[in-house]
Amino acid sequence: MVKVRKDKNDIYTKLLKDKKGISPVITTVILVAVGIALAVAIGLWMSGLVATFTRFEKLEVTSAYAISSIISGKPGWKVYIMANNTGSSDATITTIMINGVPNNVSDGWKGTSYAGQIFKPGTTSTSLSLPQTVSVGSGIQFEIDLVKGYSIGSTTLTSGITLNIVLHSAAGKDYPASVTLP
Repeated sequence: MVKVRKDKNDIYTKLLKDKKGISPVITTVILVAVGIALAVAIGLWMSGLVATFTRFEKLEVTSAYAISSIISGKPGWKVYIMANNTGSSDATITTIMINGVPNNVSDGWKGTSYAGQIFKPGTTSTSLSLPQTVSVGSGIQFEIDLVKGYSIGSTTLTSGITLNIVLHSAAGKDYPASVTLP
């Protein structure tokens, strides 16, 4: 058996004794600082991703009313609906429904027509047809002509009835409003 000499002057012993590690407190501080820096970096990266995936459309119907009018020489009403896009993504209106009857049903809105206007501060309004995209921060106004005595589905248009008007978007969302004919 070989004996290892343990001499205080042994060079290997001196090297091992002179070596010192980082104190546990310093190690903990460094690990916590690196962890916080990584958490902040990952949080900022994720918030950028989340913002791109959480864009949404939101139309707010700001006004809906009807006034008596003469439509093509017959008594009737002009129904006005105004909506603003307050979401973070453009909204595309594909259909207008009155009492559940969409505007694109051929025998639906007998004797009716609709026209719309985009309105933005400082711009002039223009005629439009559906589908219509409403940009973020802008609005839209629809004018719907209804002739007295005509029908929408099973509803005969007369004074005093309430119409449920729904703006339907390409994203599948419905934005309702109720209007009572004067």
